[in-house]
Amino acid sequence: MRATGFEFRFRWFFILAIVLLGFWAPWVDAWGIGRHTPLLEWLALELSRLGLFGFTQAAPVVIVLASIIAALGAGMRVWGSAYLDPVVVGNAEMKAGKTDAVVAGGPFRYVRNPLYIGTWCVTAAIAFTMPVTGALATMALLTILLLRLILGEEAFLAGKLGEPYEAYKSAVPRLVPLLRSKLPRSAVRPQWLHAVLSELFGIGIFLIMAILSWRYDNALMVKGIAICFFVALAVRGFMRRPIPTAIAVVCLALLIEAVKLPWYRAAIISVGVWLVMRAAFASPRKTAEEK
Repeated sequence: MRATGFEFRFRWFFILAIVLLGFWAPWVDAWGIGRHTPLLEWLALELSRLGLFGFTQAAPVVIVLASIIAALGAGMRVWGSAYLDPVVVGNAEMKAGKTDAVVAGGPFRYVRNPLYIGTWCVTAAIAFTMPVTGALATMALLTILLLRLILGEEAFLAGKLGEPYEAYKSAVPRLVPLLRSKLPRSAVRPQWLHAVLSELFGIGIFLIMAILSWRYDNALMVKGIAICFFVALAVRGFMRRPIPTAIAVVCLALLIEAVKLPWYRAAIISVGVWLVMRAAFASPRKTAEEK
């Protein structure tokens, strides 16, 4: 059940595809399975039908729930990224960090996979804006993918780090955080600014759920999620590949202002430009054998 190297390398593309599938929910129109009613609205209606709340109270309850889930996800991602080597977070290959040592600082003292937990929670918050069946499909597929990625990483780290990682596994749970950790505090200094900039997407999702959702306009929320995604993508791009990202941003502005393309089409083209420029400006990397 472990993820393959291909799955790990393109994990963010798989996650993006799963989320887009949830928004699309093609089975609703094709086979009449479910409706296009957003999960947030459906939950509020169901709570009111059960008599637990009136609809005017049920909607705020669901919004608060979605906001809490988003806050947990964003907080876990920022906290975990602050203590994890930047070479590991978002890397296309499995990495054990520059020092090849077990990371036991911050949230890693309480749970082994805080970043994946954060990803699950952020996506769960996004799912409140999807059709009900789309939300269910997204969370089911995402759960399977994340479990496969976790098992693949565990096998890799066990082979790379050996006994220290096995001891860490026995002391820290995989997914259910400890309330108190017996591990000593790590000497690693958290990189908070880098973590916040790296996790702008999760932070943005929290702000959308906590602020924008009170407008009760699902289309506006979905547009906010899309804009948040591209902004976070651009910031990450400037942090890692500034020249290709700058070219892609200029391309985006020209397509919107000069060519008058819709922003989402311009964004898709700009991402393609970024991928081409990234390949063009990539510096050849030496293999371990060449070094």
